[in-house]
Amino acid sequence: MFGLTIPIQFYIYAALALAAVGGIGYGKYESVKYDAYVSKVELAAKEQEMINKSKAKEAAQVNEKVKNDYENRIALIKHTYGGMRLSSTNQTGTVSATANPTDGTPTDPKFIEKCAITTQQLVSLQGWLSEQIGIFNAK
Repeated sequence: MFGLTIPIQFYIYAALALAAVGGIGYGKYESVKYDAYVSKVELAAKEQEMINKSKAKEAAQVNEKVKNDYENRIALIKHTYGGMRLSSTNQTGTVSATANPTDGTPTDPKFIEKCAITTQQLVSLQGWLSEQIGIFNAK
């Protein structure tokens, strides 16, 4: 008609250019979403690292407290039961006989002390475990 014939190649190139521009735009959109996700994950990781350090510090304090408490109680037990020996002999006072001795005999001068120390070890361990569980279960 008026000399305005447009070859088919023009439409193909225009469609390809439009697809390329759309692809670049979509890529930038996804890139922004990915960058936001990475930032969010890095922030959460830093927060968790701070929480972990705090809990580790608190756990170390509990360890030290329980250790000191345990050592003090063991010293008290040794002081208490160590004084049961008679000054003239290396034996304790009379101890009643048991029907069935297990880990010691009633004539063992340190039997009561050994029982008290073992009991204190178990009590201290249970206390330590309860405190550690409380630290790491807290949010």
